Amino acid sequence: MDEKFFQQLFDSFSQKLEQIGHPLPSVSIVAEENNDPYRILVSTILSLRTRDKVTLERSNALFEKAQNLKELEAMDEKELAEIIKPVAFYTKKASDLKNIARIINEKHDGSVPSDLESLLALPGVGIKTASLTLNLGFNKQAICVDCHVHQILNRLAVVDTKTAEETEKELRKILPKRFWIPLNEVLVRYGQSICTPISPWCSQCPACSWCPKKGVKKSR
Repeated sequence: MDEKFFQQLFDSFSQKLEQIGHPLPSVSIVAEENNDPYRILVSTILSLRTRDKVTLERSNALFEKAQNLKELEAMDEKELAEIIKPVAFYTKKASDLKNIARIINEKHDGSVPSDLESLLALPGVGIKTASLTLNLGFNKQAICVDCHVHQILNRLAVVDTKTAEETEKELRKILPKRFWIPLNEVLVRYGQSICTPISPWCSQCPACSWCPKKGVKKSR
């Protein structure tokens, strides 16, 4: 699969998303409003296993109380948990956010680190969160793979992998670097609206005629 294939895929999916008017993911909205790495890191953590609407609401509520890492570290953990509730695992995320703020303030002079290794060393930060922070917060090329990216690319037979981590490794070998940053945003939106986890809307997908639909048992 060459660069032309990926360009056609991105163009067709992007055009379909524009036609149906599907909104941007919550973290992308946060980045458009303010591409502060702190806000992107925090909102990405809150977004894990959480609907976009809830993520955006709770992120904005938290940023009103804590505009930077020093203010976040100073917050009471119980108050923090109440502010971000009802995001998934809000008590665990509140604890992680407090520890992240402390570590960054102590080890990185209060600035979110801009390298993958340092981000992955933070509590509660996996490869998806780290990559999205590098992408949107620092405009650095990193491949961000979540459940939608992993599922869609396997359905299309672009990769043949079992986990998101394996998909990320394979994409590093085959995906042209200019697609690394927009990959997550386009495929997350597409996975939420068209190529859904259960009973995808194959009849509305521009790739329907050639997609092998691997793993799809029922479609619309």
